[in-house]
Amino acid sequence: MARFFVNIIVQPLFMKIKIIVFAAVLLFRGIIVINAQEQQNEKKNPYYKPTETSKLTVSNAEWKKVLAPEVYNIMREKGTERSNTGPYVHNEKKGLYYCAACGHLLFSSATKFDSHTGWPSFYQPYGNGSVSTSKDADGERDEVMCARCGGHLGHVFDDGPAPTGLRYCMNGYALNFVPNP
Repeated sequence: MARFFVNIIVQPLFMKIKIIVFAAVLLFRGIIVINAQEQQNEKKNPYYKPTETSKLTVSNAEWKKVLAPEVYNIMREKGTERSNTGPYVHNEKKGLYYCAACGHLLFSSATKFDSHTGWPSFYQPYGNGSVSTSKDADGERDEVMCARCGGHLGHVFDDGPAPTGLRYCMNGYALNFVPNP
């Protein structure tokens, strides 16, 4: 009888408790990551202002003080994260993508698509003043930059889906995602 009680009541209850504790740990960890990102953007980086649209002229030395190393490498030294290693490549949540350096609005999740490249891809920027483009030093690719701070975001290619036929292939570390409420 005691074995029946343990198998039928105690074990399933124990499993439910483990699941609840695991979910709570994941939720707490997610809150800490979000809060840490907000703190980094608001306190450490005085240039991160999502409501500002005026052009920024900031020295690389100053950017190096306020950006995380991987963000600085991509945005100021034109680095590239390895495929499938950056954030947001598999993000399917609805929301907006901002420049990780200055907070300028860049893309909407409504234009994000899975390009199977390992980088977040969009078929158009949020608005006309969101990004700028120029030829890479090699003259073969079109570099995409934040229109406000000039930070390197990635590249644009002409193999995207309708309606634009473009693929804005972005480095995830150059973006900051804010989910819809």
